[in-house]
Amino acid sequence: MGNKIAVAITGASGSIYAKLLLDKLAAMPEQYEAVGIVMSKNAREVWQTELGNTAYDQYPFRYFDKYDFNAPFASGSAQYNTMLVTPCSMGTLGRIAAGTSDDLVTRAADVMLKERRKLILLVRETPYNLIHIRNMETVTLAGGIICPATPSFYSRPQTIEQLAATVVDRLLDLAGLRHASYRWGNE
Repeated sequence: MGNKIAVAITGASGSIYAKLLLDKLAAMPEQYEAVGIVMSKNAREVWQTELGNTAYDQYPFRYFDKYDFNAPFASGSAQYNTMLVTPCSMGTLGRIAAGTSDDLVTRAADVMLKERRKLILLVRETPYNLIHIRNMETVTLAGGIICPATPSFYSRPQTIEQLAATVVDRLLDLAGLRHASYRWGNE
């Protein structure tokens, strides 16, 4: 089975992470068989507010409506092996943790967990309250990976894009994709 990747973009702040992820995925088509995108209405509005454009629909991927349960990654039989929720709002995290499969994002996340495939949530909130922490624990215990949108600084990023890329590069690592990135100890 080749890599099949679902990307969900929710309405949490952090559209730069989604943009950089899509940019990097578009630059490595040899590493996957398919990329499917589901993006909420709020995610589109936040992207426009934060990035000042509507470039989210300019990528060479297949897009699905938030309520399209006919999307291939709504079923384990389509063999999508990785799902990245970037950024992941606390509301989406809570619905995933509760098993509330009421839209394509939460249904696809449920599929990843039940099939024991990679579910990676780039959670974007600060500070966390106890409910957030317990939801992260629940998803982790169910087999998901929580990746906080916490940039690193040891590569000495000079721009906001470089800083955000330190987080996106970790997502790509967690997804098992090969890419050029700063590596600690490799000067």
